[in-house]
Amino acid sequence: MATGNRHTRYTEEFKIEAVRQVREHGHSAYEVSKRVGITTDSLYRWVRQYGKPPAQREEERSQAEEIKRLKAELQRVTEERDILKKAAAYFAKGSR
Repeated sequence: MATGNRHTRYTEEFKIEAVRQVREHGHSAYEVSKRVGITTDSLYRWVRQYGKPPAQREEERSQAEEIKRLKAELQRVTEERDILKKAAAYFAKGSR
């Protein structure tokens, strides 16, 4: 049984073609996964990802990047706030 290992990288074109075999040509996910040497879990994940129109995929990718950026900014701002709280507490002690 030939299945890809966990670290094998497949091109986007390869993934889209595998999805097309399932969605447009009516082949079972099990059949396609065995034929191309991937796990059915991978193929189902690709169907969820690449079974969407390109514009929707791009919008979701863009949103995911924005969420990642915002999380990093939130972490930075939270750290800055914590530093300011500690500094305020320190100086409040010193002024008594």
